[in-house]
Amino acid sequence: MAATTPAYQVIERELRQMIAEAKPGDHLPSDAELCERFGVSRMTARQAVQRLAADGLLYRVSGSGTFVAQVPVHRRMNTLLSFTDEMRRRGLTASSVVLDARVRTGVGNEVLALRLPPRSAVVAIRRLRLADNVPMAVEQVRLPAVCAGVLTADLASTSLFTALERIGRVPTLAYGTLTAAAADADEADLLGVAVGAPLLVEQRTIHDQSEAPLEFTESRYVGGRYLFDVELLRQPPAG
Repeated sequence: MAATTPAYQVIERELRQMIAEAKPGDHLPSDAELCERFGVSRMTARQAVQRLAADGLLYRVSGSGTFVAQVPVHRRMNTLLSFTDEMRRRGLTASSVVLDARVRTGVGNEVLALRLPPRSAVVAIRRLRLADNVPMAVEQVRLPAVCAGVLTADLASTSLFTALERIGRVPTLAYGTLTAAAADADEADLLGVAVGAPLLVEQRTIHDQSEAPLEFTESRYVGGRYLFDVELLRQPPAG
């Protein structure tokens, strides 16, 4: 007797077919609709949805529903571009939800990265970054307090690079690292993924045109929605 296909796999296969025929941003059935349609528990329906969210094929917005995700965005690692410019190059519209924006006392790694005295004031900005209204990353930015003028800009629609250039500080050179992490409950809710979903974590310290530290940023990208392209050149053997 042939083994019965698990219900969550049946739902997953059906959703994959819907996604293949849909456009990014299109609504998908809710958990309740899937339960009624397939006669399964909410846990089973949610299991199928979470597997597709982990693959970057859909995303969830609390209180709004489940949506078809944008195809993954690729970024070259050897070019310093703002998120806004990166999305524009790919024909996408960047926007942000400002979660926090204020001046406060900096902590250890922030003042170290910006080469400031201990407990110096910093500009702290936390934003949810979107491309064509699809959540892509949670971004935390730290700037020296002398850059507080950027807080008067519309940081929901304006590139931070543009706001910095308007006060005479031009992002010019960056050093960074890339690691992996699991989404916590807050990040999962903001990004529309399951708790524990894989995230790409990029930390960058950006210097201005005078080589002074300007910006320390940590961005947590949804692994299935944002890909980093790396170009490697082999060096001739020593000796």
